[in-house]
Amino acid sequence: MTTPRSVLILGGISDMGFAIAESYAAKGWRVTLAAREGENVERNVSDLTLRFGAVTSSAIFDACKTGEHKAFLDRLAVLPDTAVCVVGLLGQQPRAETDVAHATDILRANFEGPALLLGEIANRMAVRGSGTIVGVSSVAGDRGRGSNYIYGSAKAGLTAFLSGLRNRMAKQGVHVLTVKPGFVRTSMTTGLNLPKPITAEPDEVARAVYRAAEVRKRDVIYVRPVWRLIMLTIRNIPEGIFKKLRL
Repeated sequence: MTTPRSVLILGGISDMGFAIAESYAAKGWRVTLAAREGENVERNVSDLTLRFGAVTSSAIFDACKTGEHKAFLDRLAVLPDTAVCVVGLLGQQPRAETDVAHATDILRANFEGPALLLGEIANRMAVRGSGTIVGVSSVAGDRGRGSNYIYGSAKAGLTAFLSGLRNRMAKQGVHVLTVKPGFVRTSMTTGLNLPKPITAEPDEVARAVYRAAEVRKRDVIYVRPVWRLIMLTIRNIPEGIFKKLRL
């Protein structure tokens, strides 16, 4: 009997994380949902098992507790074939401008924690000689904007990290995929006025992640291709004009 391939979802109870887990479970993968202590991850584990008959487990971790990353990975039953990181914190830009602790939380949750953890996973995959790393970044990192530059700068850091990691791992059998979803309708964006034509649903993100990770030929994907054009336009606005815009 063939052993099913395994996927580790970091941030497994988020809307996007769970949708991605569903995509893998539906294809017969062994799924591990990782979340912080106190989050109801067992409910999601039971749901996947009941609906898909998947081999599913849970793991407790906190991406921001970087000193515990190695111990967390050591506790896993297997080193996953694929690791998907959807860890993040949108936060509140106005608050973060004056609240150093809140700004620190945003920077650590979107860059430092995910980057260091994915780097450690990649190192272990490289020793094995195979694996796929999927990092969910953001179009907010393509250019800093006054409305969310603290969150955006953290995502820019993650995007750059994934690019460098991909370059380093290219000859070691490990593929690194960067995903930029654009607007996504999740509990994190509840209350925001998101334009429907450019706003994805979590299951749409999940399908895009699964397809791109399996093909292993794509390095960076925008879930809705229109975002590539939108951000190309925004990146090329001259700085003198950009400073006068309210974005």
